[in-house]
Amino acid sequence: MAGDDPKTPPSEKGSGSDADVPKDLAKEIKYIEELFTVDTAKLKQITDHFVKELEKGLSVEGGSIPMNPTWVMGFPTGHETGTFLALDMGGTNLRVCQVTLTDQQSEFDIIQSKYRIPPPLKTGTAEELFEYIADCLLQFIQTHHDDLSQIGRMPLGFTFSYPATQNYIDEGILQRWTKGFDIEGVEGKNVVPMFEAALARRGVPIRLAALINDTTGTLIASAYTDPKMKIGCIFGTGCNAAYMEDCGSIPKLAHLNLPPETPMAINCEWGAFDNEHKVLPRTPYDITIDEDSPRPGQQAFEKMIAGLYLGEIFRLTLVDLHDNHDRRVFVGQDITKLRKPYTLDTSFLSAIEEDSDENLSDIAGLFQNKLNITPNKAERILIKRLAELIGTRAARLSACGVAAICKKKGYKECHVGADGSVFNKYPHFKERGAQALREILDWGEKKDPKEEDPIEILAAEDGSGVGAALIAALTLERVQKGNLHGILHPENYV
Repeated sequence: MAGDDPKTPPSEKGSGSDADVPKDLAKEIKYIEELFTVDTAKLKQITDHFVKELEKGLSVEGGSIPMNPTWVMGFPTGHETGTFLALDMGGTNLRVCQVTLTDQQSEFDIIQSKYRIPPPLKTGTAEELFEYIADCLLQFIQTHHDDLSQIGRMPLGFTFSYPATQNYIDEGILQRWTKGFDIEGVEGKNVVPMFEAALARRGVPIRLAALINDTTGTLIASAYTDPKMKIGCIFGTGCNAAYMEDCGSIPKLAHLNLPPETPMAINCEWGAFDNEHKVLPRTPYDITIDEDSPRPGQQAFEKMIAGLYLGEIFRLTLVDLHDNHDRRVFVGQDITKLRKPYTLDTSFLSAIEEDSDENLSDIAGLFQNKLNITPNKAERILIKRLAELIGTRAARLSACGVAAICKKKGYKECHVGADGSVFNKYPHFKERGAQALREILDWGEKKDPKEEDPIEILAAEDGSGVGAALIAALTLERVQKGNLHGILHPENYV
């Protein structure tokens, strides 16, 4: 990105020159650019507040960001071995893996199956949800093992990617549902007994070794193959980060008298950053999303950057532009389908951004097929610009969290492992985030375009699969050595 003004990255400059902007929609385009652009000064302000909130979450009084200790106390060596099951309960899908950590350093074999979580289960009962998960596990085991009696109680790492308090690594007290889940009677309770009861009812021959968050798994799996890895992030349906903290820097654990230099992976749960609405530049559309969500006032950061919400921000903006007399688009067209909440997902925005045709004909087809709307050329240019702005804002705000952890820990150089559908699939997300980091941390311009940034965000290893298996392996290894701090409930010691 050498030669570009760092305060106005290429991804924020629009899809063409001023001559490309149709005069009849110039006012509308200027409006959305002013609304969604986040400049360097704002990024730095957000990052500085982020650092304070990370520290508050580690303190006794706590804060909006939970900063949950995970009882994952150290990185893998690369020499872990064994066969483990891994279960990943995400926002949309359920994935079951069998991971074999081989005798070759930092190498593994994996087989896996994916199951879609039926939407009614997200608002049903806990029993229905966990029995569905048990059924999927049983189906996976039956598919890959002929004789269940030979399995024994295979150890399982369960990736439960929702904010949870853990006093032990085989415990998870749900703080609040996220990612569209809203099941009564679970918040404030330990989900492990619910899960184990479902396994028992279905006769599934496995035992839970560790409950983890996908972000913690991402951190551990990435560190397994890359010693420069210091932070794990998820940018997908939701958003989150994990990093390794010294126990001496976690005041809320002081009563346990752990050696101060002992490492402890912290699951930040940073989707809750700025629930107080002090620094994030919320638009009227962000406010509407929050007010209409199952949990108003929660997950403020997540609702601006995560995949679950980007399409809805886009939809709400277009509806407003149509309905507002000063900013009308799609004049004379029926926008009934566009009025349906959450009818557009982030993949729709990705497809818009990928349309490089001069006439933006792919955009025309997308709107016709999905929404029965025929946008004219001026509207297609506005649509493309709006998608760019929303996607760019998400990437730039995401970088604030990464920069905040690096500033708190004093990291001048490191790798950050990132996973999730938005990071992996959304056009230009990585580049836009890298540019934002450059602005926040004042790196200056690269002398060589091929030069690696001091802090590089890279595609992560499979945290919810390989990471969960690794954490299960590390847990059992610590138990065998008698290092039981925060490991298992006493009745579960093996």
